[in-house]
Amino acid sequence: MSTVWITGASGGVGSAAARLFAQNGYDVAVGYCRGKDRAEALCEELCTFGVRAKPVCADVSDADAVAAAHEAIVGALGNVDVLVNNAGIAQQKLFTDITENEWRRMFAVHVDGAFRCTQAVLPHMIHEKRGKIVNVSSVWGLRGASCEVHYAAAKAALIGLTRSLARELGPSGICVNCVSPGVIDTPMNAAHSAETMRALSDETPLMRIGTPEEAAQAIFFLASPSADFITGQVLCADGGFSV
Repeated sequence: MSTVWITGASGGVGSAAARLFAQNGYDVAVGYCRGKDRAEALCEELCTFGVRAKPVCADVSDADAVAAAHEAIVGALGNVDVLVNNAGIAQQKLFTDITENEWRRMFAVHVDGAFRCTQAVLPHMIHEKRGKIVNVSSVWGLRGASCEVHYAAAKAALIGLTRSLARELGPSGICVNCVSPGVIDTPMNAAHSAETMRALSDETPLMRIGTPEEAAQAIFFLASPSADFITGQVLCADGGFSV
């Protein structure tokens, strides 16, 4: 049985991905930072699919926390075969008003978190000559975003990380890919007004907002055997928003 570690798994896309992996027989490490109750409830749900699930608390911007989380996962579920770097935060703010701490925090969670989690799981993957890493970026990492420059820049950095790691880790049989969701119906987007969400829906060629389950399907595909010859790619699950 394979083990997947999903960071930010107590959120919308992360929890949908956790359910999909569990339904397909994966043991799931449910990474979270603040959503303890949601993570624990999700683990109880995942266990009904006949797999093991463990809630793992870690602020991925903290190196010691990531190391402790990885150790706990290996002890409870075994080595990680699939890593989904999904943890993220968002903030809407004019670029001129972004503080240095806010800028650094955005990169610390999105980019440094992916760096630390990936470094933690790589020794086993390299030894086994196999493994899947899926980084979760955003359509804003491709298009850019007004009033979310630090968020868009961090998501763009994840795409660069994906492509570079794919080149470096390919000889070890490890696939590294990226999912770029569009506008998805998640708590992170709940801060937008109904008018804004309607405008974003109208801007999407499919004329609707995506679901967490649809983004999760893209993540699972890249982690599955169906994507064994795919690496270094960005899969846009955005209803055509990036076209």
